[in-house]
Amino acid sequence: MTDRGAVYLIAAIVAAAVVAGIIFSKRPGMLKVALGIDRLSTFVGQFGSWAILLLTAAIVYDVTARRFFRAPTDWAYDVSYMLYGGLFMLAGAYALSRNGHVRGDFLYRNFHPTLQAKFDLVLYMLFFFPAIMAFMISGWHFFELSWMQNERSSVSPTGPIIWPFKFLIPAVGLLLLLQGLVEVVRCVQCIRSGDWPPRISDVEELEKQILLAAQEKGAEALAAEMASGGEAAILKAAHEVEEKASRDPRPHARDHHEG
Repeated sequence: MTDRGAVYLIAAIVAAAVVAGIIFSKRPGMLKVALGIDRLSTFVGQFGSWAILLLTAAIVYDVTARRFFRAPTDWAYDVSYMLYGGLFMLAGAYALSRNGHVRGDFLYRNFHPTLQAKFDLVLYMLFFFPAIMAFMISGWHFFELSWMQNERSSVSPTGPIIWPFKFLIPAVGLLLLLQGLVEVVRCVQCIRSGDWPPRISDVEELEKQILLAAQEKGAEALAAEMASGGEAAILKAAHEVEEKASRDPRPHARDHHEG
């Protein structure tokens, strides 16, 4: 596929996501798809976070060998920049799914959710997706050339192969594209409903609050209350626990147990 064909394909996928967000915004299946991609981004990001332990171990070993045994390694530099680069890239889609990227929000946070969604939607279309297209296409060519040459590092005597590391560039671009599509659908849903739809972090927080409510009220009483009141009762119970926790400075029983 040519670069122009790839651009057209990605643009068509983005347009289809916007249309799907408009048509199916109130369908439960759309929320499941969005949360499913959130979970994928979360899994990749949390899996990549383990690289920090390997990175720390490699640096500590190299410094110890260099300082106390006068035996510096010939692999620590390559390992350190590959692990750090992988950690940084794999966290991108995860941070986007948690709405955790840096934002100059001194004005944005005061907007109504509908205006926030419109603002985000315009910025995604003007900047995010064109940048992701360039990132994926150029990253693929970067990896392809490295793979065809069986490229090795030139900064250390061991010269490890580095094309698998470069494959992360288009792969991470794809993850960012998927998560960006989810964010566009959320923008469309917010514009139509006037409120932001839940993220996977919101769902996880709600689950924790429900468990705390079950501890406070008793599982059977909470189940009966939820059965009679439906979703509103679930949210009410969770909010009651959250408000009580915010007013009570004492640690919960669960905190004592964990301590």
